[in-house]
Amino acid sequence: MCSRFDGGALSAETRVISVSDRGWLPAARGVLRDGGLVAFPTDTVYGVGGSATEADVVESIFLAKARPEDKSIPVLLAGWPEVEGVALPGQGVQHLAAAFWPGALTIVMERDPRLPAAIGSAGTVGVRAPNNAVALALLRAAGPLATSSANLSGDSNPTTAAEVLKSLGGRIELLIDGGQTPGGRPSTVVDCTGDVPRLLRPGPVTLQAILAVWERAGPASSGTQPGFTKR
Repeated sequence: MCSRFDGGALSAETRVISVSDRGWLPAARGVLRDGGLVAFPTDTVYGVGGSATEADVVESIFLAKARPEDKSIPVLLAGWPEVEGVALPGQGVQHLAAAFWPGALTIVMERDPRLPAAIGSAGTVGVRAPNNAVALALLRAAGPLATSSANLSGDSNPTTAAEVLKSLGGRIELLIDGGQTPGGRPSTVVDCTGDVPRLLRPGPVTLQAILAVWERAGPASSGTQPGFTKR
């Protein structure tokens, strides 16, 4: 693939294709199949993604974004069936996905051993199904994608294709222009690796709503009280 770094030089030529072009999906599938990176709109900001199952592709996201290696990369997918091979969900997690996916809830689960350790060093993975038609079409066609915001680390999160191109032009193979994204608050992040959900990052989905679904589902609990954990 061409978005590799050789002594600091960039060799990628970023192609921009509009979602009004009927060829956008085949083009994106081809780039991803060849191990390249694709930027695309989501229900919050633009993301840049690549195959979640290939270690070198995941590593190339860190390189393209100049992202610190101690920060994990979440995985976007089309829906609950795609969790297999990505994460090892505990009891009750499927009920949260049914209630809030597609949408603004990232669920942290134990990472499936088949997923590259390059995703993150903690043995866990954050997983979400975005509520955006373009993103979902891409994820259905290409499978789960390791995805981070489509910007250099430290830059503002991009809500337009022009902002993505300004930040990552020459660092990724393809940019899908789907117009302006809503921006706004990032997704809620909840850790479901224990007996009860722990809120890691507040967002549009409240802890109260999460716990209401969790309690209705009746998952096993050790009696630990739910809480808020900063990370």
